[in-house]
Amino acid sequence: MIGVLNLQGGVVEHLDHLERLGIPCIPVKDPADFCRLSGLIIPGGESTCMSRLMRIFGIEEVILREFKRGMKIWGTCAGTILLAKSIVGEPTYLGLIDIEIERNSFGSQLDSFVSEACIPQVAPHLLPLTFIRAPKITRAGEGVNVLLRMEDYIAAAESPDVLVTVFHPELTGCVAFHRYFAKKCGFDPLDQKSIPAIDPAWNSKSWTRQTRITRS
Repeated sequence: MIGVLNLQGGVVEHLDHLERLGIPCIPVKDPADFCRLSGLIIPGGESTCMSRLMRIFGIEEVILREFKRGMKIWGTCAGTILLAKSIVGEPTYLGLIDIEIERNSFGSQLDSFVSEACIPQVAPHLLPLTFIRAPKITRAGEGVNVLLRMEDYIAAAESPDVLVTVFHPELTGCVAFHRYFAKKCGFDPLDQKSIPAIDPAWNSKSWTRQTRITRS
């Protein structure tokens, strides 16, 4: 089972992508939800808000415990900030991957943008990238594999147990990163013959069918 941290941010979009690939997934909020997870996605949103809610709900210690047990973790945007070992000018949160990150590196919400890139480890062709008030990964330490470098910053990286992206695959039809993370967690997702890397059945409202299950 892969869980999506259901405190704040883009929960339903991730659940939609995982379901497209036939991966069992649930929104998680209570400590008891984590004991059966092979992987956890910490979605984009507002990292300061999420860190406070993690402490209020007693989730931070649970994530650290389950990570030591073997649970894989993927952070997108704000999730990447929470997972970084170093944050420029700020204290760290979970500190589970040896990267340095700079918050809001591109400017305000109005400076959000879209791009595309080829990431050979994830898919053999160009993938759409959506950056929303995004951070930059400015340094990757020992044991961290850089998946995507763009200009003067790193946009995607991984260690054996953690995946981080400063962009939002869940806000596009791209399921390649969700497939990649599912394999990292030991799942066998639907292959590209069934669901291509960019799912043509996706649209900007596909996630709305998921809103009911995240309100509990």
